[in-house]
Amino acid sequence: MTETRVIRVDPAAPDGAVLGEAAAVLKNGGVVAFPTETFYGLGAAALDRRAVRRIFELKGRPETKPLLVLVESIGMAGTVAEVGDRARALAARHWPGALTLVLRALPHLPEEVTAETGTLGVRVSPHPVAQGLVRALGGPVTAPSANPSGLEPPTTAAGVLAHFEGAVEMVLDGGPTPGGEPSTVLDLTVEPPRILRQGAVRV
Repeated sequence: MTETRVIRVDPAAPDGAVLGEAAAVLKNGGVVAFPTETFYGLGAAALDRRAVRRIFELKGRPETKPLLVLVESIGMAGTVAEVGDRARALAARHWPGALTLVLRALPHLPEEVTAETGTLGVRVSPHPVAQGLVRALGGPVTAPSANPSGLEPPTTAAGVLAHFEGAVEMVLDGGPTPGGEPSTVLDLTVEPPRILRQGAVRV
């Protein structure tokens, strides 16, 4: 068991020192739960194999199901995936926002993230805490919902703790999130592109 630290954070203007603390947890292989524009997510440094494996174990997530990662920009997306003109155009139109683009992963990306599919879902979250955490880490952060697979995703820090108190290192408590539709997932690795999940964005 781990002691879970709960830190209040202003959801509109998160304190840089708090985000820096959370980023330090991620850099050390820890897991941080944080608010997004819909639900709370489980964050690990996406390039840390062991940390990513912890996300799968915590959620009981099938190892065949790739993880979504949050990036700061289309430029950061290009450090982990092949970004073509179509992806750039969609990102310019919908990011930050609820559109996840499935792209071909670059070879250095851990297979744990891609679930050995060779692909990766990336997006830029409009939530200031989620954005700030990615920026503080300086790299992509995993962001599956902070619940065991098959259960309702939480919209409060208390909901996260009900599932994972003592199992994650930190929860950034930004108050209640609105819930709602998840991101639309668009696979750009096939032609024509295919919607894998219809969510908040219509493309």
